[in-house]
Amino acid sequence: MSVASTGTPRRTWWRENQQRLTPYLFLVPGVLFFMVYVIIPVFQSFWLSGFDWDGLGPKEWVGLGNYTELFDDEAFYTSLKNNVIWLVLYMLAVPAGLGIAIFLNQTVRGIRIYKSLFFFPFVISQVVVGLIFSWFYAPNFGLFYRLIEWATGHGVAILADPNLVTYGIILAGLWPQIAYCMILFLTGLNAVDPEQVEAARLDAAKGWKMLWYVILPQLRPATFMAVVVTVIGALRSFDLVSIMTDGGPFGSSRVLSFYMYEQALSEYGYRMGYGAAIAVILFLIMMVFISGFIWKMVDDERKGL
Repeated sequence: MSVASTGTPRRTWWRENQQRLTPYLFLVPGVLFFMVYVIIPVFQSFWLSGFDWDGLGPKEWVGLGNYTELFDDEAFYTSLKNNVIWLVLYMLAVPAGLGIAIFLNQTVRGIRIYKSLFFFPFVISQVVVGLIFSWFYAPNFGLFYRLIEWATGHGVAILADPNLVTYGIILAGLWPQIAYCMILFLTGLNAVDPEQVEAARLDAAKGWKMLWYVILPQLRPATFMAVVVTVIGALRSFDLVSIMTDGGPFGSSRVLSFYMYEQALSEYGYRMGYGAAIAVILFLIMMVFISGFIWKMVDDERKGL
């Protein structure tokens, strides 16, 4: 009997495969944008780092010349050292965010007000954060300057001291970063199994034992995400340096991302190839951490953690 005589319409290839193909169709725009705006520029940066180019004139091939100059550049090592300091001190945001999240997870009077106050730094712009802390540190009228002057008899101009300026900017960056980690941990605490907590209480677990053996193991995903975003934030710290010091005093607060901008796009040089070489070094450093995080995530998935 023919298909037409049965009255059953013949299914087309699209109707048979629609459910299987639809997710991939939704992914296509995102993959295209990612290729055009992320993957291709990465390879273009590697290619451009082999040229001496001002952005407008003809390109001159120098091979590894930019990298040779870079590794003899004292400003590069200053920027790299500052990035290491950022990376180490920025990790304080993770335990600080966890502590605040545990406090805000309690049922106490006025907890919504406390949550709003701690959440506030996350929603404001980095530019605003930079301006607030610039006024906070400002000589003669800044609150921090006044407090130090009251306590010691003389104030300290943090942003004018080459030995202290990086730490002052990091403190400004920690303010919103702690709030971000706090949000991640609050989300994780909402997913903690209450039955495990009750069972631990029946076994007389409390305080640090409860936190270490019951709460933290269930916060592994939140901790992982907090560490990842904190490391990436430390390595790409640009906004606060630009707003608060513009790399000064005497270039002592530069980080790699700011030094890249300074060499490639500022009035100091318009050296696109040299800036691209700095970008490549920063990219490779970030890839070390990102590859480690991805390996750890895949390993945890295999182990079923």
